Amino acid sequence: MKGKNILIIDDESGIRSSLKGIFEDEGYNVKTTSTGEKGLDYVKNESYDLILLDIWLPEMNGIEVLKKIKNIDENIQVVMITGHGSVEAAVKSTKLGAYDFLEKPLSLEKVVLTAKNALKQKSLEEENIQLRQEMRSKFKLIGKTKAIQKIRERIQTTAPTDGRILIYGEHGTGKKLIARYIHQHSKRNHHPFVQINVAAIPDDLIENELFGHTDKSGLGKEKKGKLLLADKGTLFFDEIGELSLNTQDKLIKFIEENKYETLGISKTVEADIRIISSTHHNLRELITENKFREELFFKLNVIPLKMPPLRERKEDIPLLINYFLKYFSFEYGKKQKTMDEKAMEAFINYSWPGNISELINVIERFVIMVKEDEINSSHLFLLVEPIESEFLHGAKKTISLKKAREIFDKEFIHSALVRNNWNLDKAASDLEIEKKTLQSNIERLGIHFSK
Repeated sequence: MKGKNILIIDDESGIRSSLKGIFEDEGYNVKTTSTGEKGLDYVKNESYDLILLDIWLPEMNGIEVLKKIKNIDENIQVVMITGHGSVEAAVKSTKLGAYDFLEKPLSLEKVVLTAKNALKQKSLEEENIQLRQEMRSKFKLIGKTKAIQKIRERIQTTAPTDGRILIYGEHGTGKKLIARYIHQHSKRNHHPFVQINVAAIPDDLIENELFGHTDKSGLGKEKKGKLLLADKGTLFFDEIGELSLNTQDKLIKFIEENKYETLGISKTVEADIRIISSTHHNLRELITENKFREELFFKLNVIPLKMPPLRERKEDIPLLINYFLKYFSFEYGKKQKTMDEKAMEAFINYSWPGNISELINVIERFVIMVKEDEINSSHLFLLVEPIESEFLHGAKKTISLKKAREIFDKEFIHSALVRNNWNLDKAASDLEIEKKTLQSNIERLGIHFSK
């Protein structure tokens, strides 16, 4: 706590002098004044961690001074000093935001203890505010692998520019998270980040979603398009490869002119937008199949980024686990959980077909369902109960032999994986099959860490 700044506001010079000497001996920086007005001037122009404030002051009383201090900076800790018979006013001050109050004659030992507790509380509140700010967003680029370091370096270079970025990667690799991360580190970060999930919107609605319409278009109530909503900010096309050729042509025109037409009006609308796109497709193959415009590809692919699958960045998995354990523990108001070595090994050895999206969902489930503070290998059974076998017992006469075999295979292989803490080499040996065969079956049967 040494080095903290303390302000003493009291009209008794003896108290000011005594308190100043005690706190300076403790290593604090101390300033004193006899009036509330002068104290407020100090607060406006300097930073203080703790204020000791007398309730009875000449002209402006301590209660009024407290109110004004909290209006200037509500995070400053204030301890009220009061004489006998003024306890009621002191209690009132705590309702107005004071940390505590001390009665005269002062016990210097109690003064120091109360001050230390107030400063400790302030530090905890500041840490909580910082944590809340950090935890409000999952949009972080976590990892130490060379691939992630390379992406981080490229983003640091390109994020402040308006260069269009195309993010490649399998489903679940975090392409949306990276797009937001880029926006947060761009000069447009105070303006909207708008995303459009191309794959989720039918072809006949995509243009309306993108360009919007007026109430004169015959399509009903006026609708603002994504281009207008993203003006001055960033527009993220999720799965750009699914965009229809007709809409691709209109997007090319917009990129060239920064103008577009809204349905229902004849005039063009201007929009200043940075475009980030993502795809799990090989767009060059789509171009050869006449499913994607080469011209649009060149316009979008100014800065290419490739998100690696989680299986290629295993050393990042412990970092991701610890981050999201912290994140979801905070989100759900729980004590932060940890993970023991065996459980961590199981996570690292698991194939993660759903990539980082699957990992995030699994960690969230662990935080919600595991009652203990430490996650260990025994908890793996909790989240992978054989749901399929329950289904099988109740439906023996209603499913095909092929389906029954799939259910059996899935449960049997899954049990082996859990038994071996998701170590594929050990599980394959246990099952007496090749590791490649096991990996193929995991993918074919859709075996996941959680259902």
